[in-house]
Amino acid sequence: MKSITRALALIGAGALTLAACGSAPEETAGGGGSDAGGGSSDYKACMVSDAGGWDDKSFNESSYKGLMNAKESLGIQTQAAESTTVSDFAPNINNMVTQGCDLIITVGFLLAPATGAAAQENPDTDFAIVDSTAQDADGNPIELDNVKPLEFNTAEAAFLAGYLAAGMTETGKVATYGGVDIPTVTIFMDGYVDGVAHYNETHDTEVEVLGWNKEEQAGSIVGTFEDQSKGKAVSDEFYNAGADIIMPVAGPVGAGTLASAKEGEDRKVIWVDADGYETNSADPEAQSVILTSVMKEMTVAVEDVIAGAAGGEFDATPYVGTLENGGVGLAPFHEFEDDVPAELSEELTTLEQEIIDGTVKVESKASPEGA
Repeated sequence: MKSITRALALIGAGALTLAACGSAPEETAGGGGSDAGGGSSDYKACMVSDAGGWDDKSFNESSYKGLMNAKESLGIQTQAAESTTVSDFAPNINNMVTQGCDLIITVGFLLAPATGAAAQENPDTDFAIVDSTAQDADGNPIELDNVKPLEFNTAEAAFLAGYLAAGMTETGKVATYGGVDIPTVTIFMDGYVDGVAHYNETHDTEVEVLGWNKEEQAGSIVGTFEDQSKGKAVSDEFYNAGADIIMPVAGPVGAGTLASAKEGEDRKVIWVDADGYETNSADPEAQSVILTSVMKEMTVAVEDVIAGAAGGEFDATPYVGTLENGGVGLAPFHEFEDDVPAELSEELTTLEQEIIDGTVKVESKASPEGA
């Protein structure tokens, strides 16, 4: 486990390179935000959120932090638009175009069609999209010279999380659920299920996963990234059914799982996208139930693509974050550091290297091309 945390520390220091292979803005949906940087650079980087908003403690917040880091380190201008519904995506992106943005970063798979349309209509504007490629109006992936996909093979890190959960469960049951049935959600669930299966095979155990059947690509999908009550309800069901560790893949809806976990004894949560322990720093009770997090290093990826573009080196070659390049990984165990057996921690370190070496194969239909 030391190698995992050490790698993440290097990433946090800016070691991640986008090779092939903060406070939220005050204005929100449709308004374009008033986030103009005060630096000397004339370069302007802009961002449009998914419907979860900038304070989702997940992928929107992590991506926005990358924008703010770039603003501070490069002295560029920035602007941001917060979406509250799917209908905000296209107007928010188009507003960024009219505001003279040099680079527009859209956050999330659901923005792919709107990003593709805007990029085709504005070939002189650079775009990047987090968690997807650009798509046409029918949802088919398209490659454009002015769009850089920032994707993450989170199945690899979720595999580690599933192995950890199987090694830590006291009931023999763990669970996962998704917010919306899209590849960037199911990829976590696939990896988690396979990680549990790998633990069972290694240790001759029978830990059960509630909420997702990888073979059938079916399970518990609550249908929203916003309604935390649905996260609470499905988590209550899982905990009452005997699961003691749940991994919600649902953005802000995961707060419902934290609420459910806080109501019972020996309940744990595995967060996703960002380090949930850090993003929930205002809620110590929530922190006390977070075992670890499956992290996508979106902050560094966003900051790096802005730095390259601002320096005249925009490159549309897709970036895919993996365990090998540090783009994905497990967060520290924080308050559970002393509870995770040393043997299990060592197994995770070994397993991480086996995935990197290809000795252990991690596969998901939702994995990005080239992963």
